[in-house]
Amino acid sequence: MVVAATGFFDGVHKGHRKVLGTLCEIARREGKKSAVVTFWPHPRSVLQQGADNLRLLNSLEEKKELIRQSGVDEFFVLPFSREFSKLSSREFVAEYLRDKFAVSTLIIGYDHRMGHSSSETQEDFIKMAAEERVKVVRVSEFIEGDLTVSSTKIRNYLASGELAKANDFLGYNYSLKGVVVSGKKLGRKIGFPTANLALYEPLKVIPGGGVYGVKVELLGKVYKGVCNIGTRPTVNATEERTIETHILDFNEDIYGLDMRVEFFFKIRDEVKFASLEELASQIEKDKRRVKETDF
Repeated sequence: MVVAATGFFDGVHKGHRKVLGTLCEIARREGKKSAVVTFWPHPRSVLQQGADNLRLLNSLEEKKELIRQSGVDEFFVLPFSREFSKLSSREFVAEYLRDKFAVSTLIIGYDHRMGHSSSETQEDFIKMAAEERVKVVRVSEFIEGDLTVSSTKIRNYLASGELAKANDFLGYNYSLKGVVVSGKKLGRKIGFPTANLALYEPLKVIPGGGVYGVKVELLGKVYKGVCNIGTRPTVNATEERTIETHILDFNEDIYGLDMRVEFFFKIRDEVKFASLEELASQIEKDKRRVKETDF
């Protein structure tokens, strides 16, 4: 038998980790395996409910790694489809949790919802699950200050450039992963070559425009860097946002290679300078701050 938790777990933030901690504790106490049952893709992208505005904190692989780091034994992914969305909560509990995954105890968060019925309360769900021989344990919300930690709040913090608040709610530093692609080489012309990142997961939240102190994982090593996210207003303003990182103490051809950028702190907003000389002078200051900051 298995003790499980279900949900999308976007961000695997402090609130999720409270659920996962309870999951692992009960599984150990009962001598059972712990498991997370999640879904992919996001239900909104399938049901077209605000799909154009959908942004995620994790790719599926990132989510799997974070959940495994929390001590969970098994990680199961159910393909989310329109047909799957029509299941009732009872059908999901009986056919999937109980029969397919042998779940005896289910851990749920304070805002847990299951099945297509919008009228079912958590109390209704807990009673129904008991009828299907699945015990439900409910975990209260995680409060940070006077705010409930949630994926939505973290997405909003990132989008507005409030990196410190986002990282605090996540419990780790936000990151982006992708491949280094060729850019316009404008940074190289002013003495600060940059690595331009194309994301592997296009739905990932991109932090708000600005300049950030980051660490870069590349070729098996970690470097400090200065990452600019924005539209390059000084050199070639464009509507498309770019993710460009000047890697400190590094000067190699890395086009086509994997790169991960981990965001530690925000240095400043992106601004338009009167000249390239002023821009170069400010980048030098940004670079010095990153080099002198212990992170």
